[in-house]
Amino acid sequence: MEEFIKKAVDMATTSGGQILLAIVVSVVGLLLVKLLVKIANRYLGKTKLDPQAIKIIMIVVKIVLYVVLLIAVIEILGVPMTSVTALIASCGLAIGLAFQGALSNLAGGFLILIFRPFKIGDYIEATGTEGVVKGINIFYTRLATLDNRIVFVPNGDLMSANVTNLTCEEIRRIDQSFKITNDIDQELVKKVLSEAMTGTPGVREDPAPFVRLTAVDDDTYIFTVRAWCDTKAYWDTYYDLIENCSKALSENGIDDPEERIAVRLVGEDS
Repeated sequence: MEEFIKKAVDMATTSGGQILLAIVVSVVGLLLVKLLVKIANRYLGKTKLDPQAIKIIMIVVKIVLYVVLLIAVIEILGVPMTSVTALIASCGLAIGLAFQGALSNLAGGFLILIFRPFKIGDYIEATGTEGVVKGINIFYTRLATLDNRIVFVPNGDLMSANVTNLTCEEIRRIDQSFKITNDIDQELVKKVLSEAMTGTPGVREDPAPFVRLTAVDDDTYIFTVRAWCDTKAYWDTYYDLIENCSKALSENGIDDPEERIAVRLVGEDS
C-alpha cells in the first residue's frame, strides 16, 4: 500500500507539473493567438486586399496558430511527436482527398480576390457562360445572365479557363459588316457609311471611325465599319449604328444583293 501511494505521489509530482505547465501554456497561447490575429487583421485592413481575401487569410492564420499551440501543448505532455506528426499528416491527406474539388475552388477564389481579373459589376465570358458578376464568394462566383438567370461558376474552373472581361476598359470597338452589290461605286459606299457612323450618337471621334472594303465575292462587296464608343453605352451605340448605316444605304439606293429578287416568267400551260 505504501509503495502504491509512493508511486502515485511520484506520478502526480511528475505528471502534475507537466499538466500544470500545459494548462498555463494553453491559456497564455490562446491569449497570444487572439492578440496576433487582431494585429494581423488590423494590418491587412490597411491594405488594398479584397475583404473576402482578408477573411480567407485570417482563417488560415488562425488554423496555423492553433495547430502550433496544440503541438506545443502535446509536446509538453510528453506525447511522442513522431506519432503526432504521422497522425496530422494522415488527417491532412484524408481531408485533402475528400475535399479535393472544394479546396480547388477555395484556392481559385483566393487567387481571384488577390489578382482581381474581374470585379463585381463586370461583364465576363468564361467556361461557356457569360453575365454580370454579382458576387464573388469563397467557392463560387455568381453571374447574372442577360435574361436574368443566376449562374454559379466554381472558382477553380474560372482560374483554369480563359476569362474575357468585356467591361474592364472604358471604351470598346464595334465591328459590323455590310454586303453591297458590286455595281455600286465604292467611294460612294464609304462616304455614306462614314457619314452614318459620325452621325450616330455615342460614336467617338477618337479613335476615329473606320470604313473599308474588306472582301470581294462573285457579285458582292463586303464593307466593314469599326467605331469606338464608351463601354457603358456599347449596346445602345451598337444597335443605333446598325440602324443608321442600313437606313443611309437604303436612302442612297445602295442594295444588299440578298434583297434583290429574281423574277421568272412562266408561260401558260399547254
